[in-house]
Amino acid sequence: MRVVTYIGLVVGLGLMIALVLWQGLGEIIGLLLDFGWSLLLLPVVWAPCLVPAALSWRMLFLAGREPAVSRTVYAIWIGRAINTLLATATIGGEVVKARLLVLSGTAGADAAASVLVDKSVQVFAIIAWGVVGVGALMLLSIETPLMVPILVGLLALTGGVIGFVLVQRTGMLGFMIGFAGRIIQSDAVGRAHAGAGEADEVVADLYRRPGRLVLASVLKFLGLVLQVSEVWVGAYLLGLHIGFVEALMIKSLTSTLSDVAFVVPNAYGIQEGGFVLFGGMVGQPPDVMLALSLATRLRELVIDVPGLLAWQHAEGRALFRHRKPAS
Repeated sequence: MRVVTYIGLVVGLGLMIALVLWQGLGEIIGLLLDFGWSLLLLPVVWAPCLVPAALSWRMLFLAGREPAVSRTVYAIWIGRAINTLLATATIGGEVVKARLLVLSGTAGADAAASVLVDKSVQVFAIIAWGVVGVGALMLLSIETPLMVPILVGLLALTGGVIGFVLVQRTGMLGFMIGFAGRIIQSDAVGRAHAGAGEADEVVADLYRRPGRLVLASVLKFLGLVLQVSEVWVGAYLLGLHIGFVEALMIKSLTSTLSDVAFVVPNAYGIQEGGFVLFGGMVGQPPDVMLALSLATRLRELVIDVPGLLAWQHAEGRALFRHRKPAS
């Protein structure tokens, strides 16, 4: 998987560089510099999206065992930073999210189960988000040959996530670690297998509470909708006066495409191509749409880089606490 991710990184960066060179590096930089510090509003506009994501994740804990909202926001912030800036195929950040909750006192089985079910909730929200994007295309009366492939892709994604849910309910973690135990004989694997069995029980219990799953999906979807404000404000700052429906269509279909292409770290090139493609459908010039895509990446510097630093700080504190009693 790591090799595939690195290949995706090279391909994605190559595509992004090609798009920038196609439109002219100097012209793109000039567009961004014309608006200077005002573009820093975009990370500020985007940041509240972390709150619905955190509230959604808290719904995936059994009643009375939910972590504090501040803890979930903190873990999601760091997990997203890892998935964005490191080549982990969106998996490494989920593992760290669970670990951060365990370090703050959450039971390991609860943390692992919630992260596993949260992946299903994320995909259901992405599917709904993609359907909204297709609906926006229809509302704007845009005819495109991409409509059928998009719908087929969403249908395939729906089938995939349903299969993923069924596998989870049969004891996915216990099976995986049990299989590893047949290859690696160690006490650590045995202890992990016992913990995985407990987590599998929590997963099954969560799926017996459809109300919480539906609410978690709705909250996750709300967080995606809030991200439209980033495109809308960014377009305004760059001199593009597009309506909310146009901004929603561009953000929805681009982010859905980016999530499907998860093997490309941070959707490099995928996001830029989506902005150019879907922006062109509503008559927006490719150079400005490319500049808009790059402008939204400011959050990677303003929000995600500090998230990585916060992760290192958290791990350093945990290591210090572990060593202090021994000394």
